[in-house]
Amino acid sequence: MPDYKFRTIDAKGKVRSDTMVASNPMELEKRLGSMGFDLLSYTEQHRASTGSFRRKGISRRELINFTFHIEQLVKSGVPLIDSLKDIRDSIDYSHFTDVLQTVIDDIEGGKTLSLALSQHPDIFDKVYVTLVRVGEETGQLSEVLKDLAETIRWQDELVAQTKKIMIYPAIVSVIVLLVVTFLMMYLMPQLLPFIKNIGSAIPWYTEVLIDVSNVFVNYWYLLFSLPVMLIVGLKIAVKKSYRLKYFLDRLKLNIWIFGSLLTKVKLARFANYFAMMYSSGITVLDALKISEDMVDNLVLEESIRQARTSISEGVIISKSFEAVGVFPSMIVRMLKVGEDTGAMDEALLNVSYFYNREVKESIDKIEPALLPVLTVILGGMMMWIMMAVLGPVYDAVAGVKL
Repeated sequence: MPDYKFRTIDAKGKVRSDTMVASNPMELEKRLGSMGFDLLSYTEQHRASTGSFRRKGISRRELINFTFHIEQLVKSGVPLIDSLKDIRDSIDYSHFTDVLQTVIDDIEGGKTLSLALSQHPDIFDKVYVTLVRVGEETGQLSEVLKDLAETIRWQDELVAQTKKIMIYPAIVSVIVLLVVTFLMMYLMPQLLPFIKNIGSAIPWYTEVLIDVSNVFVNYWYLLFSLPVMLIVGLKIAVKKSYRLKYFLDRLKLNIWIFGSLLTKVKLARFANYFAMMYSSGITVLDALKISEDMVDNLVLEESIRQARTSISEGVIISKSFEAVGVFPSMIVRMLKVGEDTGAMDEALLNVSYFYNREVKESIDKIEPALLPVLTVILGGMMMWIMMAVLGPVYDAVAGVKL
């Protein structure tokens, strides 16, 4: 559908200008009218600008508020369409208003809520859409939305806490990088003739510093552009190569410090929603099938698929997960406890609780462990530069006979 750039006026006489996706001008006018706006003028955007709306998402806080509000309305017995319209009318006009109107139109056209939300992947990711579909299939949409809001809020708190921890190391790293760049590109080229004219032998660590300085001076454009090019190229390659994405997903789970945290977050999410589906009456095989889209990691996704295949062949659940060799022993033990007691959902919720607690405790421990390591690395770098610059001068002065 094309984008339309339009001007509208509301009941208070305020004129607004924005863009909206619509199949034709009549639908554009209908959507704006349903939001309380009168269309003044419009122009269809060229294809080059189409998609700019789709790339715009919303903040995590806005998503939390939306999920919480719709959960409260649905829980109170308000019809889904009316709930979405209430939310649409209660927020300031923005691109999200356009998204909500599109979702409302899709539902009125016969689509389910999950299918309507899936048309906006930049706002509602695969996990979000999958869980909404679980709520629709189990008849527990309000419960799923409540858990979703709590999960997103928990993730927001983790992100905020992680940012707080990383602010100091990031600032120190940037300052040191700027200082090193200044030394390599400006100061070292000026000191180089002086060092060579001292007459004494140049130490090997000074020779290394000179070579590094030459790289900065002659190839500075590569040093600063190469990381950006690598990131962009890697993103493109990941979209085209399943094997590369699988390799990177495995690397994410095994990377130092953060790999363990990421694994626990994803396994806590898996255990929590697998328990919810199990207690709702969804079969184990169907719950695992849905969970494959929920973990958002190819390694875990493939492991769940293997376990599901093994279970379908008659192997018990705990043995199937143990045979995969990816899931920690805690999950395997809890699955075994669930099989023995018949309370699989309670056992999995215990897994989710312990992993969530471990993630929070681990984040609290990162800052005290990270700062000394960062101090040693940066201190060693500055010591090397100082020794490389002042070492030859000291040797020359020490060799002078009075």
